[in-house]
Amino acid sequence: MSNPSENMVESTRHLSAPLTMSTILIADDHPLFREAMRRAVERAQPGAVIAESENVAQLLGQIAAHPEADLLLLDLTMPGAHGFSALAHIRATLPALPVIIVSAREEPMVIRRALAHGASGFIPKSADSDMIQRALRTVLEGETFDPFAHGAVRLDEAERDLAKRLADLTPQQFRVLTMLCEGRLNKQIAYDLDVTEATIKAHVTAILRKLGAHNRTMAVTIASRLALDPDSARMIKVVEE
Repeated sequence: MSNPSENMVESTRHLSAPLTMSTILIADDHPLFREAMRRAVERAQPGAVIAESENVAQLLGQIAAHPEADLLLLDLTMPGAHGFSALAHIRATLPALPVIIVSAREEPMVIRRALAHGASGFIPKSADSDMIQRALRTVLEGETFDPFAHGAVRLDEAERDLAKRLADLTPQQFRVLTMLCEGRLNKQIAYDLDVTEATIKAHVTAILRKLGAHNRTMAVTIASRLALDPDSARMIKVVEE
């Protein structure tokens, strides 16, 4: 026969065991939308640890600070994202981190490409609170949330190959690539990243090698394959250095 006092100790141990709290990253450059997402997360996951970013550079820092994060909510058009580039890089380097794309771009092909690049779900920015909470619960339970049941599209070989190449870039090299895609000069990138211009030149050399590009213009052209609108992305003026 079990000892009642031992049973009481065992019950107390279970009651006092700490609950596992989710850590959720929110990456969006619009403060009002981040606040809306925060409220939805707090309702769907009470007690969750929430970390916010307003650009990709901040997001990479938050990912480094929260390596065991349970979920990332990622805006496709935030500064530094450049279409599906940030999604492809994060999914390739952190395959265990589920990503839900949040975007005002609700075209079926955008949703299909997001899912094809490894997103676990898609939340339109027109979604109400109920849909957002449903998406969060679905993905945190290990399922895929497709709001309009579009399904994933098969990516062409060039787009799949580029996604794999992005996985070879270090976080700093990825930051530099996003700045090249904005037409920035080495000295501007060096100033923003607080490093020497020689360091940026070394990063650019590594980026060109990993992307299979001969110059900066070619690297930006290759990266534009992951843009939401590839044709308009190719119009960026790049200065060779």
